[in-house]
Amino acid sequence: MGTLSLTTKQAKKLNIAPYSRTSPLLEKCCLLLSANESYQDAERDVLLLTGVKVSHSSHQRKVNKSMGCPPDMKGKLGEIAIDGGTIRIRGDLAEKSYWKEYKTGRLGGIYYGAFYQDNESLINWINSQKLSNPLYCIGDGHDGVWNIIREISSPSKRVEILDWYHLMENLSKIEAKKNQTEQLKAYLWTGQVQETLNYLGEVKMKGGNQFKNYLLKHRNRIIDYHCYQWQGLCSVGSGAVESAVKQIGQRVKLTGAQWKKENVPYVLQLRCDYLNGKLAL
Repeated sequence: MGTLSLTTKQAKKLNIAPYSRTSPLLEKCCLLLSANESYQDAERDVLLLTGVKVSHSSHQRKVNKSMGCPPDMKGKLGEIAIDGGTIRIRGDLAEKSYWKEYKTGRLGGIYYGAFYQDNESLINWINSQKLSNPLYCIGDGHDGVWNIIREISSPSKRVEILDWYHLMENLSKIEAKKNQTEQLKAYLWTGQVQETLNYLGEVKMKGGNQFKNYLLKHRNRIIDYHCYQWQGLCSVGSGAVESAVKQIGQRVKLTGAQWKKENVPYVLQLRCDYLNGKLAL
């Protein structure tokens, strides 16, 4: 059974919003559970924990009503990382489901934000912070990520950094001897792009030309990783935001989960609210 609607006088005694069917604490419990499991499982667990039945459709309505804004940094923002995730969208009528991409930002290694088909809101969220100079921007090799970063701050303040692990992933595609791979890795770790290109020109390797084109495309984003890490200037990999995508995926990619397009922004924001600690009891 559900709680009854209360008058203003009754609600005041119980510290519940007037004419609300649930207390603020129960509302938060519903959101907390919905941020971690399916609405059907949240219905079951709320009943088990509180003895109050809140239907799975009510859980979804609460999520859609609760959508707020991603948090702001308390101090200056010195580092951002951006990556993409995927979510399964329910097809219309007899159409099959399909996967669509959303973008995730991690600010200062602390706060999460996820935006579905809405790069402008992600850009505005970052630009609304107090941005430091320089602002370190970390991403992998995908154009979609760098198109977003290009709209953040001013070029004179941005330091664009190609994720070291993504760089190594592309290096591993070359068929080369171990000592050759280690030499290339040593050059890249200290940001010696031209030396890397020269070495690739001298030593023939299968896949070497593709890697050369990759380096030329991102050469201004390949830093002296050793120096940056040693001085503690910023992260040299986008592991934090990739971890964020995985943690968001733990909710939106539950077995069999499919989402209506219009509901995706709400569940993404709810999951980020949970990861940002906004749902802590």
